[in-house]
Amino acid sequence: MKLSDILQQVKNGGLDPQEAVELIEGLSMLSGSRTLDMGFANLDIDREKRTGFPEVIYGQGKSAEQIIAIVTALRIHSDKVIVTRVDPDKANEVMAAVDGADYRSDARMLLVLKAAIPIHSKRYIAVVCAGSSDLPVAEEAALISECMGVRVERVYDVGVAGIHRLFARLGVIRGADAVVVVAGMEGALASVIGGLVSKPVVAVPTSIGYGANFQGLSALLAMLNACAPGIAVVNIDNGFGAGYYAATIVNAIHNASTQED
Repeated sequence: MKLSDILQQVKNGGLDPQEAVELIEGLSMLSGSRTLDMGFANLDIDREKRTGFPEVIYGQGKSAEQIIAIVTALRIHSDKVIVTRVDPDKANEVMAAVDGADYRSDARMLLVLKAAIPIHSKRYIAVVCAGSSDLPVAEEAALISECMGVRVERVYDVGVAGIHRLFARLGVIRGADAVVVVAGMEGALASVIGGLVSKPVVAVPTSIGYGANFQGLSALLAMLNACAPGIAVVNIDNGFGAGYYAATIVNAIHNASTQED
């Protein structure tokens, strides 16, 4: 349906004005579909217009030259360019070629920001990780949440083998608007926290563990089979997906409360 058709139906009385608004907004969303074909990559330069956040680049498997080209192109269209899963050698090459590129080694992420990102001060996400070996995945979740404007409280090394460490930080976890739980080995921490909090829990299984962990498969299955309700599970080692999802929840709560005020 064209815009002229919608307006004509409103004029004729065949379409309610509010319905027309929704249809026009739908047309606007569809129009935000420009791409930039670079041959080896086809960049979605209108993703921020459609979804509220720009395309994030997965760096693993891409050469430093490809990452440089993508970042250079995307920064023209967005105030923030983010690349995940970047090793230090590639990061150094990118930083040498791109002004303002910042490498966060603990999260294995590259950031190119035109300005500081404003952070909601009241609402926050708790990123909870079982062991220090899970930190790269936990930091990926924490950093992407912060890039989406959400404050993060980090609660690290509180796995079930020493569960008293978790109880000492329970107040911080319960105060969050969403909780990201990162765990390898048997992946039990997500179920434990799911039974202790009233907020959404996003569970991230990691590939940390001995042979029977099957590179995170056992933790993934444990989280999927958790008896505690209110738990969503992302893919193995997918800190980005968990942080993005949790931040989407918190931003939706923030936007709703702002509209009410």
